[in-house]
Amino acid sequence: MPDSSWFTHDRFGLFIHWGIYALPARHEWVKSREMISDEEYQKYFDHFDPDLYDPSTWAQLAKAAGMKYFVVTTKHHDGFCLWDSALTDYKATNTPAGRDLLKPMVEAFRSEGLKVGFYHSVIDWHHPEFPVDGLHPMRENLEFREKARNRDVRKYAEYLHGQTRELLTQFGKIDIIWFDFSYSQRDWGWSRGKGKEDWQSEKLMAMVRELQPHILVNDRLEVGGDFKTPEQYQPAGRLMVDGKPVVWEACQTLNGSWGYHRDNLDWKPVDMLIRMLVDTVSKDGNMLLNVGPNARGEFEPRAIERLKGIGEWMRLHGRSIYGCGASQFTPPPDCRYTQRGNRLYLHLFAWPFRHVHLPDLGNRVEYAQLLNDASEIQMRVVDPHQQAQNTTMGGLAPNTLTLELPVQKPDVAVPVIELFLKE
Repeated sequence: MPDSSWFTHDRFGLFIHWGIYALPARHEWVKSREMISDEEYQKYFDHFDPDLYDPSTWAQLAKAAGMKYFVVTTKHHDGFCLWDSALTDYKATNTPAGRDLLKPMVEAFRSEGLKVGFYHSVIDWHHPEFPVDGLHPMRENLEFREKARNRDVRKYAEYLHGQTRELLTQFGKIDIIWFDFSYSQRDWGWSRGKGKEDWQSEKLMAMVRELQPHILVNDRLEVGGDFKTPEQYQPAGRLMVDGKPVVWEACQTLNGSWGYHRDNLDWKPVDMLIRMLVDTVSKDGNMLLNVGPNARGEFEPRAIERLKGIGEWMRLHGRSIYGCGASQFTPPPDCRYTQRGNRLYLHLFAWPFRHVHLPDLGNRVEYAQLLNDASEIQMRVVDPHQQAQNTTMGGLAPNTLTLELPVQKPDVAVPVIELFLKE
């Protein structure tokens, strides 16, 4: 197994979904959702001209947000490629953009110190040998389906493997490859979903391991992988397989859409995104947060605002995220713990009045401070036998540590108290 220690240390990455679907600006699945033919979809290819594209700006925004790696869609399900692939004409170099858009992105993010990941779709609605199924844009066109009935998925698999080889041999060291996705369990009656037999996943995985032995591979080829990828939800706890914890990464959006979606207003506020990141790390996971750049090649203002908001919180609280994971201790209500060695971080999702009570920590903590300004938090262990009076507490479980908080919540999205545990 490749070394995933850097991955579980860094915890926070940027997902980028970018392609010609940024022009319709109605979700990256627009071709399938609206059952658009290749001929109709061609107008987006013909008008793709991201004249404001500056990947160094993207990389700087990601770094300032506290992100340590990025994963970009080299090709999504519509088949359009961001790089100058020798295996297709359906690529950025043949659009008005007229250039490879992937190479400068990789260079820009590397120069900012971020690790590099490639998302690559194993689905391709543009390829002439990709069989029509219940997800294909032409699924309801019976004439098209009849003409396509002799398509050979084995020939498509050769193309898939060939492009994967290009990505893993032409861009230097790649840290993550994120294949998406298999759906062999789907059955529409007239067609079945596709999976490991169609992609020749075992052969594909073997090639990936041979070309870049260190690379981390996700879990969507139906042949295992190095990390699990829950999508658009927060797991209830640590992810386990056969009773053992596994490496995992939650992939999340800013507004429910991966690609640029102009009219989508379901934007998550900064404090919610921070709570999602904290919740993920408290369960031993990573968070891959997506931005869908627009068709001129920019992150839109709403995305930039959120990245900057997260970055300001991370500037002060990053040490409660990087290198941290789940704790053996149980946090009080509306709180999450993350832990690194003898440092336990209490994240307060709701600010209580004056006191917070920490079970099982009565004699375990030598010092406590607010992380945002390193100001001391006074603490005491209350006698559990003490009778509650008008201004004194009682009824606490033995060995409960009580922290005395200021009445006013610190001016940060999620306050964090850093607890130094006794050795």
